[in-house]
Amino acid sequence: MNFFFTGGLTLLLILGLPVAFTLSLLAVAGMYFFDGGTFAFAQIPIISYKSLDDFSLTALPMYVLMSQVLVISGVGRDLYDMASSWFRHLPGGLAIATIFVCTVFSAISGSSVATAVTVGSVALPEMVRRGYEKRHVLGLLAAGGTLGILIPPSIPMIIYGSVTGESVGKLFIAGIVPGIILTLSFMAFSAFQTRHIRDEKATWKERMQASRKAIWGLILPVVIIGGIYNGTFTPTEAAAVGVVISFVIAIFVYRTINLATMKEILLATVKTNAMILFIIVGAMLLGYILTILQIPQDIVNYATGLDISPWVIFIFINIALLVLGMFLETVSILVITLPILYPIVIALGFDPIWFAIIMVVNMELALISPPVGLNLFVLKGLDKENTISEIVKGVVPYAAIMVIFIVILSIFPEIATGLIDNVD
Repeated sequence: MNFFFTGGLTLLLILGLPVAFTLSLLAVAGMYFFDGGTFAFAQIPIISYKSLDDFSLTALPMYVLMSQVLVISGVGRDLYDMASSWFRHLPGGLAIATIFVCTVFSAISGSSVATAVTVGSVALPEMVRRGYEKRHVLGLLAAGGTLGILIPPSIPMIIYGSVTGESVGKLFIAGIVPGIILTLSFMAFSAFQTRHIRDEKATWKERMQASRKAIWGLILPVVIIGGIYNGTFTPTEAAAVGVVISFVIAIFVYRTINLATMKEILLATVKTNAMILFIIVGAMLLGYILTILQIPQDIVNYATGLDISPWVIFIFINIALLVLGMFLETVSILVITLPILYPIVIALGFDPIWFAIIMVVNMELALISPPVGLNLFVLKGLDKENTISEIVKGVVPYAAIMVIFIVILSIFPEIATGLIDNVD
């Protein structure tokens, strides 16, 4: 039976069937052959409804909508101008500024793709014009974009909380310190890599003007993260507040939204949410038949019964996630693996919030891992002259930093768990 599902999953994905339909098809086949034939199909609408009847998922469409509004608004341009005015005179200053902007935009969008597209479209031509090697620029943009799923708000963290039942608020707060550390690591490396380049120092007048224009982009992360941390509102309420503020910024400050752009925003939001929710439904259907067959329970019993250190199993889990990241995007990996990995993690005595951060960093690696790393193709779309292999060469050092960071997180789990005591 294990071969039936793993072999079927591999074959259908190789054939190019979308992940959501691959999972659903396997689930339907499993119900037919192993759970009573066509009579089992009565469970499909029940499971589909229950898989989406989760209050934590309410935040998902709002964060997606907010990121789409911010991409259209032009806030990324002002954030980049502000960061450039403050950092460009330092060795590798524009590289530092780019990572900084990726961090801020990550904290207001929750999307790696939105971060890579928005910051990349502004930073790539500017940095190349100022003498930065294009391969290095593409590498730092691809890696900087991954911060969108670690720094809260984070769409993968919402999915992790929905699948496992863990507090999304605690997951968001747990991502703050790791996000800051990884950001500083990226800044330090990119500055070292491009230390031979520096620009003239901006005047204080230029800095103040740029900062005033960018203030709207800096307000959102303070409102969202600060509001969640001090208990003013829940992650879902924070999403609603963020959507309102983003529309106010786009309509009244930047004046970039009209009927045409509103249609574009809503269509992109619906498409993204539909893809994610279809994958969740497919995964829950497959999870149902796997549970009926007790496959997850057997795997948990096998893993916990091995006469080896739990850390050895943890290492194998990370290797498996790395391999999956080479072929699947983040949402698919989460919804496919969590029903199996989460019980193993709990049974081995690991902290589930800490493991969520470990898993999200692995998902960051997935975004820049060939052959299907999504951020690689996003940057390829921004610069059609370079090949994927050139972008990968620029990304490799940042991938190494992420692997080292996973090791550090494993040794010092309080990096992820130190702030969550004050969050319900």
